[in-house]
Amino acid sequence: QVQLVESGGGLVQPGGSLTLSCSASDLDFRIYEMGYYRQTPGNQRELVATKTTTDETNYADSIRGRFTISRDIGENTVYLQMNNLKPEDSAVYYCYGYYYDRRWGASWGPGTQVTVSA
Repeated sequence: QVQLVESGGGLVQPGGSLTLSCSASDLDFRIYEMGYYRQTPGNQRELVATKTTTDETNYADSIRGRFTISRDIGENTVYLQMNNLKPEDSAVYYCYGYYYDRRWGASWGPGTQVTVSA
């Protein structure tokens, strides 16, 4: 099981910016797809953005144009730059990794809280 370590998150005012990062160390393979999902109480986890090693990128419509996902593939690290944050972006953000290590598997990070409030 790949362990994903997250950093970033916290409290920011509306219109502000935050950067989340997530990495997996000590792997002898590259994680094919990495990204973020988010979840609010009582709701299902939803896609925010993902990016593959072949540069395929998916963004949720609600954050398109405000958030940018990038990767350091060699370091198995993903970054989520979040700009112009809105109160509705408040959620627990979970890092996600999809990889092949003898078979396909997926891992989740522990989650980091993002709160957008004045």
